[in-house]
Amino acid sequence: MQLINIGFGNMVSSARVIAIVSPESAPIKRIIQEAKDKGTLIDATYGRRTRAVLIMDSDHVVLSAVAPETVGGRAAVDEEDDDNV
Repeated sequence: MQLINIGFGNMVSSARVIAIVSPESAPIKRIIQEAKDKGTLIDATYGRRTRAVLIMDSDHVVLSAVAPETVGGRAAVDEEDDDNV
């Protein structure tokens, strides 16, 4: 199982991530609010500004203070490491 660092020592399974998106648009804000209402929101920002939203296959929504490009880049590096083993 490969883990992606989403900031502050928090990690998620790369196999469970469906999408990594920016929190700016209204539909994403709606997804965040719905997850909060359902109790499936995981806030890993440590009080900082949300810069990336990870949508998981388990219907959980994870908030990260790391930029989406950075999280995606870390996921790509993990996949490269798998290919080299």
